[in-house]
Amino acid sequence: MRIAACLGAALMALFAALPAASDVRIKDIATFEGVRENQLVGYGLVVGLNGTGDSLRNSPFTEKSIEAMLERLGVGNMSDDQIKTSNTAAVMVTAMLPPFARLGSPIDVVVSSLGDASSLRGGTLIVTPLTGADGEVYAVAQGPIAVAGYAAQGMAASVVEGVPTVARIENGATVENEIEFSLATLDSVRLALRNPDFTTATRMADAINKRMGTNTATALDPGTVEVALHGAGKGDVAGILSDVENIRVDPDAIAKVVIDARSGTIVIGEDVRIDRVAVSQGGLTVMVREDPEVSQPDPITIGGTTVVVPRTTVGVDEQEAHFTILEGADVSLQRLVDALNAIGLTATQTISILQAIKAAGALHADLEII
Repeated sequence: MRIAACLGAALMALFAALPAASDVRIKDIATFEGVRENQLVGYGLVVGLNGTGDSLRNSPFTEKSIEAMLERLGVGNMSDDQIKTSNTAAVMVTAMLPPFARLGSPIDVVVSSLGDASSLRGGTLIVTPLTGADGEVYAVAQGPIAVAGYAAQGMAASVVEGVPTVARIENGATVENEIEFSLATLDSVRLALRNPDFTTATRMADAINKRMGTNTATALDPGTVEVALHGAGKGDVAGILSDVENIRVDPDAIAKVVIDARSGTIVIGEDVRIDRVAVSQGGLTVMVREDPEVSQPDPITIGGTTVVVPRTTVGVDEQEAHFTILEGADVSLQRLVDALNAIGLTATQTISILQAIKAAGALHADLEII
């Protein structure tokens, strides 16, 4: 309790030292429309496993892939009975193609087992083309894989740590095809807000106009701000975008209370307000404890048996309910937190009270339970 109290005091002191509103860079709350990553996927084989690969009986696609690979490498046709390897696993390879990735750029890949392999540790991914949603090949992956988890088993016991059937290859793929995109051809760019809000979009447009000139930016909707380049298609577009993304804006957000019922975490936004309400928190605690006793027969007894005699203790603890007044909607977040803390509630009780205040229509905020 002392540690929790000290931590709470430290957090309150930190929040008290911070300004009520903080300016953030545009790049931290918005992205340039069209400048995004693209998903890539491919199917391949991991070889070199120490007997932990797919069983060909249960993974026929692995066997067919091995046959096709050997045939491409010049090995003649082989019958199904001749392939009995357990050192190969069929895998799905996924990657994210960054925006403006150029030919030869390395990217990371994730390798996930597709069959019944028990572990990919120690394996090597064979050349695997990675395609985009349009079916075109944009990268090729190959290399030794790194597995974070492990699995070990004996005759009567086994242990598994992490997920040994998923691995990564740092810089394991090379970009072979570029996505055509030229900044110099743009007459305007659009900023997409990560959290759409009319007020934030308007403030962002005003800040850009103040820095770049009148009528440069226009808020199209809560999630989009359009920035005109004013004929800069032949100029330094990258420099203009750099200036825009470093402009500072004071973002706005709706009042919200977020509750994680599993961990008891409660986050209350700055603009959360409540009407003047009276809160009473009391409860009835029933405790049932089992203390069984063992009754044994005398040392010399014919037909005596040992029996367990149940012994149950039941206790009831009823807490006295007290009403506490929580002030009205003109109070600050600090006053609201102090009022809740003054009641001396646990996290579960505080969650119940916030839900009850919301149900009574006195909580002027969104209540989100995750």
